[in-house]
Amino acid sequence: MLRVLYLAACSSLIVLIFLCLAWELRFAPVHPGGSWLALKCLPLLAPLFGLLNGRRYTYQWAAMLILLYFTEGVVRATTDHGPAQWLAIAETALSLIFFCTSVAYARLTRPSAR
Repeated sequence: MLRVLYLAACSSLIVLIFLCLAWELRFAPVHPGGSWLALKCLPLLAPLFGLLNGRRYTYQWAAMLILLYFTEGVVRATTDHGPAQWLAIAETALSLIFFCTSVAYARLTRPSAR
């Protein structure tokens, strides 16, 4: 079970990083030719090393960080149209998957659960 949660959390974060880059640079940028909003993926790189090493504390604070991306996805899914709307729905789904799996991973690895 822990392995599945670990893989789901890591893969959803990595896919979200690539989605943010592709969204703002190629698929539906705010400005033609790409935009500086692609830098929004940089905060997602901060927890990546800790997640890949299975650090419980990183899962805890990354679950709070991902809520910003969930919020952006919900707002842009309800306000944008066309491809940007579908990308926002994907961002919302990935952030929700990451949140649920990281909270479950942190819960299962707490010292009292062992």
